[in-house]
Amino acid sequence: MVWHCTRCYGHIQRGNFWCKTRWENRRNSAVLKAWAAACTAATSSRIYVPKGRYLLRSAEFRGPCKNKIRVQIDGTLVAPLDHRALGNSDYWILFIQVNWLSVVGGNLDAKGAGLWACKASGQTCPTGARSITFNWVNNGEIKGLTSINSQLMHIVINSCKNVKVSNVKMIAPDLSPNTDGIHVQSSTGVTIINALIKTGDDCISIGPGTRC
Repeated sequence: MVWHCTRCYGHIQRGNFWCKTRWENRRNSAVLKAWAAACTAATSSRIYVPKGRYLLRSAEFRGPCKNKIRVQIDGTLVAPLDHRALGNSDYWILFIQVNWLSVVGGNLDAKGAGLWACKASGQTCPTGARSITFNWVNNGEIKGLTSINSQLMHIVINSCKNVKVSNVKMIAPDLSPNTDGIHVQSSTGVTIINALIKTGDDCISIGPGTRC
């Protein structure tokens, strides 16, 4: 089942939700409405992001859901240029308490340069946001994703079981602070395969409570 929306304001037709226009409203209502529809569907669902560039503010996708969900991204999600828009939220894209979740393909551009410059200048700055976070996700997958210019860590796997990360790319300048490629903590059964990581901090960092 693919959730399809022709104008990104919640028109659902034949169990589909597919945003063809812009996700540029302040409340991210299109993508959040797509998530709500997919999460409550009785059968496996897919949320599709077509080719193009889409502004996305911090967004929380919360479960538990009733089915398997695949988020297929063929376009690029772009954070607001003003680093303060994400800087105090701790996350940009957060999936929490969702089982059998797949995030496949796409590009994330977190526009982290503004925050790095703020920190380098010695000013009082926001903490920063992680680009994509899995919290309490079991049997999850991140595949074919490219993340650039993360404010903080690119990918975070926290308190998860059986998550596979494969064919991903994470890129940020050498001097970008705290931009770990993949951070894993309090998780078991995490597999990382074919990751290209060129970033300013650890390529892969392992936090406490992590087991094979």
